[in-house]
Amino acid sequence: MEEASEGQWISWVKRQAKLRAKKDETMNKASEAGQQGMQQTTGFVQQTGDQMRNIAQGAAGAMKNAVGIGGSDATTRP
Repeated sequence: MEEASEGQWISWVKRQAKLRAKKDETMNKASEAGQQGMQQTTGFVQQTGDQMRNIAQGAAGAMKNAVGIGGSDATTRP
């Protein structure tokens, strides 16, 4: 078995460093994409929840007004 020369060793180390840098770059891109997707999903869920709450409050106010127990603003409490 031959011993690797110093030049071969240096070349191998440089290749390994380039591969590591490429892997790190790829992982960072994937992580950023995942975080962006999570933020978009969180925003969508929050917005949908707000819309549902507003619909429910409107429906409750309409029912109160329909049965005559709603005030000028049925969604607020004294």
